[in-house]
Amino acid sequence: MPDFFIVGHHKSGTTALYEMLRRHPDIFMPAVKEPRYFASDLRPLTSLAYSQTLEGYLALFASARPEQRVGEATPMYILSRTAADAIAAVQPAARIIVIFREPASFLRSLHLQFVQAHVETEKDLRTALALEEARRQGKNLPERLQRPQMLMYSDHVHYVEQLRRYHAVFPRDQVLVLIYEDFRENNDATVRTVLRFLDVDDTAPIEAIEANPSVHVRSVRLNHLVRGLYTGRGRAGHAVNAVVKALLPRRARHRALKTVNRRLLYEQPRPPDEELMRELRRRFKPEVERLGSYLDRDLVGLWGYDKLD
Repeated sequence: MPDFFIVGHHKSGTTALYEMLRRHPDIFMPAVKEPRYFASDLRPLTSLAYSQTLEGYLALFASARPEQRVGEATPMYILSRTAADAIAAVQPAARIIVIFREPASFLRSLHLQFVQAHVETEKDLRTALALEEARRQGKNLPERLQRPQMLMYSDHVHYVEQLRRYHAVFPRDQVLVLIYEDFRENNDATVRTVLRFLDVDDTAPIEAIEANPSVHVRSVRLNHLVRGLYTGRGRAGHAVNAVVKALLPRRARHRALKTVNRRLLYEQPRPPDEELMRELRRRFKPEVERLGSYLDRDLVGLWGYDKLD
């Protein structure tokens, strides 16, 4: 069973932290970044065995050496209402790592990621936010969406409630709270803080990594079409996928997909709608104040909420 868990949030540096930690000789993290095993309330997760059975989950860590710290990173655990209790039940000594990000930039980046990952079909963030209440009633949901909870954007910003779920079952000294903006400003210092928290050598060289950058999807329909052809979904997708597999080795297929994504599907994110960003910051200022008070840190000043008109 893992010794530590990176529990979230999405788009808050969890992938970069995972990649940097798994390069440390005293740490083992599996090639699968997000096992999702303990988020049972957010199923269906995947049909793969590592998310469905304890045996499959534990097999992910079978290659760890006895002296290594073992960990995993599933950002979904912070949104889950059952993960904290489930982790504590089997590993009460676990170390928990949480990352929080300024809410407006977090939701903008999360929305871009969901569009790219075919979770969200509405490209305009303001419209996607406005659809939230209808979606709570099962309306206006993307056709293939498996977890409607993910598109309840405001629920992602219940920071204090989420953190309290972990403080309710773990001592505070076993829960490390990081701020994304600190991590972005100084990767090295933040990672060394994590290494000390995990009781491993914090003097080893650290390679800064840019992981999972946000992109803007040019066309949702084209994005779905390319994904369908690549994964073999649908009759046409299945036929094309079979031909491509017969002609190209796996590595060449991945290179081809990256080329299509880079040249045809994705582009640099457009500048944010500053008026919408101000509206979101006004909306979430009470939550920022609560989290700052809970952590005894001036997040209102750090995130610029003291400058709202």
